[in-house]
Amino acid sequence: MRAIRARGRSRDFAAAVADTASVGLSLFPLGISFGVLVVHSGLDWWWATVFTAVIYAGSLEFLLLGLVASVTPLGQIAVTALLVNIRHLFYALSFPLRQVRPLGRVYATFALTDEAYALTAGGRARSWSSARILWMQVLCQGYWVGGATVGALAGSLIPLDLHGLDFALTALFVVLTIDAWRAQRDLPTPLLAAAAFALAALLAPGQALLVAMVLFTTGLLIRYALRRRATPTPPDDPGRPMPTTTALTTTALTTLTTTALTTTASAREG
Repeated sequence: MRAIRARGRSRDFAAAVADTASVGLSLFPLGISFGVLVVHSGLDWWWATVFTAVIYAGSLEFLLLGLVASVTPLGQIAVTALLVNIRHLFYALSFPLRQVRPLGRVYATFALTDEAYALTAGGRARSWSSARILWMQVLCQGYWVGGATVGALAGSLIPLDLHGLDFALTALFVVLTIDAWRAQRDLPTPLLAAAAFALAALLAPGQALLVAMVLFTTGLLIRYALRRRATPTPPDDPGRPMPTTTALTTTALTTLTTTALTTTASAREG
């Protein structure tokens, strides 16, 4: 019996390695860039390991570096964290958390990132075991933590002031937004995000991040209300949800956030 369980765990681990191979190719280098940024922000190298292991929020970790470096008020940091990670509420609706054993659900919830959600989206994970789902998430975090630690150690040995690495995450989400738009062809969403940022930068350059997020969220709510009024729910199916563009909206939202923060931090440094 023990031998059978051991073989089952080995198969789950091997399957999780195959599932996360392509994700690791992007997470590890991105982690390296984050580690370098941590060191060149004036923090000790081990803070990169602490950030990635304890916070483990990807884009929010990049944002926190800029917020901390620019001495942003705690209240604005809290609002930013809420707005950036609120998309995870939508991820939880379809993530196969019920397939995870009760003891593992705490970590599965903690490690529910964009990459973990993408790997389980589309129903492909309906047949996955609890161990396979957990191994997938552990490996994703391992790539991220390992890359950040390597980058921080390497960055501490490079006596250079590197510029432009803080834009790496923005560039990543720009690409993701383009891919999401190609899949859904919903042009108003990225245009609304761009307009919100441009208007915020013009009206409140010192608070562009918060103002842009409020404008973008308000615009999305107004657009949803107009679409709901234009496309009423059939009487015979009152519970049918309206069509959504979650992937494009969340990537555009995160792109808006990272762009606003990068611009604001650069302006303060200048």
